[in-house]
Amino acid sequence: MPTKEGFVYLTSIMDLFSRRIISWDLSTTLETTNIISLINKVKATRKSNPKIIHSDRGSQFTSKEYCEITAGITRSYSKKAYPWDNACIESFHAIIKRECLNEYNISSYNEARRLVFSYIDGFYNTVRIHSHCGYISPLEFEQTYFDKVQKVNKAA
Repeated sequence: MPTKEGFVYLTSIMDLFSRRIISWDLSTTLETTNIISLINKVKATRKSNPKIIHSDRGSQFTSKEYCEITAGITRSYSKKAYPWDNACIESFHAIIKRECLNEYNISSYNEARRLVFSYIDGFYNTVRIHSHCGYISPLEFEQTYFDKVQKVNKAA
């Protein structure tokens, strides 16, 4: 996204079960280290490691470091010129631009970070309804699912 200071790049990881953005970062470069830190964050905060991780074929997703950090996880790549293979996250990035970022003439990295944080953590994951989730938020969808699993486990 453009700012008055230059471009900043949003990298995000979505859980396809709930459409929740489970990790994101904003950076001034597209370096592999940004992706590595996001994957480490997901591994540290989720109950289990991702089973499959899907991405485009950018150099950061095909690097040796990326392959090492995702060892044991099935890596799925979009085919060249097939953006719909990555449709869910592409849709999210279009939505955040349309519903939030395009409304502002962003002056700095810090302002962009505040806007992205406010949108993802304050609205998209917690309030914004999704048809995939039965017209509830991703966070509510996950909680409903885990409550049902807990009830089944107690009954067993």
